Amino acid sequence: MSDDAWLTRCVVNTTARSFRLYSSDGHEREVSCDTPEEFMNVLQLCREMLDEDTLAYSDPLISKS
Repeated sequence: MSDDAWLTRCVVNTTARSFRLYSSDGHEREVSCDTPEEFMNVLQLCREMLDEDTLAYSDPLISKS
């Protein structure tokens, strides 16, 4: 990622406790959290720092049994 790139999208996957980050220069990165507490801390930071156009949530996986 270049120095003048910025975050264009952050997709939260609550099931996998991960965050997929997309930058303005086309790069993407996945950040996975090891514990529920770590996930909640990162999620809180994202909610405080990002506007609702940048922060999105993936659909939860639903099993069909």
